[in-house]
This record gives sequence, C-alpha cells and structure tokens, in this order.
Amino acid sequence: MLAVLADLFEKDINKLIEEISLFKSEEDLWKIKEGITNSAGNLSLHLIGNLNHFIGATLGNSGYIRERDKEFSERNIPRKQLIDDLNNTLTVIKNALTALPEADLEKEYPGAVNQKISSSGHMLIYLLNHFNYHLGQVNYLRRML
Repeated sequence: MLAVLADLFEKDINKLIEEISLFKSEEDLWKIKEGITNSAGNLSLHLIGNLNHFIGATLGNSGYIRERDKEFSERNIPRKQLIDDLNNTLTVIKNALTALPEADLEKEYPGAVNQKISSSGHMLIYLLNHFNYHLGQVNYLRRML
C-alpha cells in the first residue's frame, strides 16, 4: 500500500507541476477572480506546506517547520521555485513512505488532526484527497485566467 500511495502522490505532484507550467505567465499564478479566495500560487504553497508537515515532519521526521499563514500570504514566488519546492516535497514524501513500516499504516496517526482520522493509512488517503481537491482548483483557475 505504501508503494501505491507513493506512486499516487508522485503522479499528482507531477500533475500540479504541469498545471503550474501551463500558466501563461508567472503573474497569472498569483491572480484571483472575483469570488475566488486563493490564487494557484497560494494553493501550491499550501500543498507544499501541508505535505511537508503531515508526511515529511510527522511521519518522516524531516524536521520541517510549517508556517501555514505564509502559505496564503506570500506572493510572486517564481514559478521555478514553486516547481523546485514541489520536486523537493516529492523526494521528502518518497523518503518518508519508503522508511515507514507497512504495519504503521494501521497505527494511530501521530498528532491530532480531527476526530475522524484514526490511522496513518487513513491520514495518507485523506492527504491524497486533499491534494486532489486543490489540484482541481488550480486547474480550474488556470483555465479561467
């Protein structure tokens, strides 16, 4: 199951990299339309922070310190840096999931997220779904702009 999850995270991170690359300009990554709260750039920063925290730091002991507010307040980060950060995040995820014993998927996820998350396996599936939700938003924003 860990290998399957690693493959799915890799596929989706690569899809987000593709989406970021398809924006006509770097400036468009930071634009929003009326009624839209977050730009594609900020959603990308949020996903980077989310995965580095919940997988890298919590399951992989990477030492990553999350600054969640910055995920939504920083602007105009170069496209290349976003892509590099996503590639680094992928490496962190692969390392964490490779080192995680398969039996740990059934163990309680370390760190309370909400009452419905019970195991590390459940949390990883939740994180994959969360990633896909925001990936769809990035795709929609790109096409709108």
